[in-house]
Amino acid sequence: MPDTESPWRSADFRVLFAASTLSQLATNVSYVAVPLIAVTALDAGPGQVGALATLSTLAFLLIGLPAGAWVDRLRHRRVLILADLARAILYASVPLAWWTDTLTLGQLYAVVLLNGAATVFFDVTSQSTLPRLVGREALVPANAAMVGLQAVGNVAGRGAGGALVQFLTAPPAVLCAAATYLASALQLALIRHQEEPPARQRKASLRAQIAEGLRHVFGNPELRALALTAALTNLGMQIVNTMLPLLFVRELGLPASALGLFWAAGGLGLLLGARCARRLAGRLGYGRSLGLAGAVLAPAALLVPLIDRGAWLWVAGAGWTLALFKTGTDNVLGVSLRQRMTSDDLLGRMNATFRFVLTGALALGAAVAGVLGELAGVRATLWAGGAVLAAAFLPVFLSPVRVRRELPHPAPVTAPAPQPR
Repeated sequence: MPDTESPWRSADFRVLFAASTLSQLATNVSYVAVPLIAVTALDAGPGQVGALATLSTLAFLLIGLPAGAWVDRLRHRRVLILADLARAILYASVPLAWWTDTLTLGQLYAVVLLNGAATVFFDVTSQSTLPRLVGREALVPANAAMVGLQAVGNVAGRGAGGALVQFLTAPPAVLCAAATYLASALQLALIRHQEEPPARQRKASLRAQIAEGLRHVFGNPELRALALTAALTNLGMQIVNTMLPLLFVRELGLPASALGLFWAAGGLGLLLGARCARRLAGRLGYGRSLGLAGAVLAPAALLVPLIDRGAWLWVAGAGWTLALFKTGTDNVLGVSLRQRMTSDDLLGRMNATFRFVLTGALALGAAVAGVLGELAGVRATLWAGGAVLAAAFLPVFLSPVRVRRELPHPAPVTAPAPQPR
């Protein structure tokens, strides 16, 4: 499909987009509701909220790399459907336990950990199947649509999550998320793309396939720089996000809806960055857009720790929006670059390696936030997160990515391993 054509011409892309819309909505509602259940219903402190956030991303460290090799061996539609069904069941257990007065922090920990494992497979598979549905020449507009969807999910989902918690309390909000995951699974069943049976590469062990994915990412200076910048962005963002519920609800005494709106402002920035990414790349070049957007916009994250009541809430919200604008641009251009640099048979492992690094940074950020929050306080922890976000652009800015003007030619498909007779 030529780059000038729209990915919307693919019926399967439209199905994937619709299912991802539902999945993003559920993810963002639960993002607001679950920590608020811990804070308001179970009286969790900074360390416990940090542990909850850490466990929600720990699965990417535990199974992230082998998941990529498994995805390369499995049919993608089946993986996506099973992942959404698992998330629906897990989140449905939370309001059930709350209504029977048996909900504990231990159950919340287990739910977010297992939900993270399902999310590993959903995220890796979704990014790996996209080039097959739209064609590699249409990756930039397709990725712009998917990142824009993520941003709209942040705005609508987190705003809706805050409103649902405000008017229904947190447990019913989690039930809404479970129902939405179920609807996503039903939508995914409509994908009609006929996948080729995965090649059975029996001569290559799982460990060897994982190592091949790692070498592909970290042996390439451009992919390595993209991974490091994205990891630092996630690290700083998670430190900030882990402390925000405590700051809004406990220290500033603001309603849950205010927290949802603040997160929604970041989603708006993400959406605008995604929408502007292609135009910026056409004017400045792909690499220069990544480098310059980071240098100009990343320091705005230092406004976030100034958050307080009144005008400072608006100042911090503006800083958060600008920092997320940069992230939206990075997501569209960076994901398109790495997909074009990777052959079809390595897409699962490449995406899994990135997700391992990126979500590992989220787990580390949550743990750091919990420890710093206990030792130095919420406000000092926000400053640490803002400083990391402000410096996150440096790996790309100092790498060969900065001078790249065009997307690389699509990577050739590696020949499959010989089949045993």
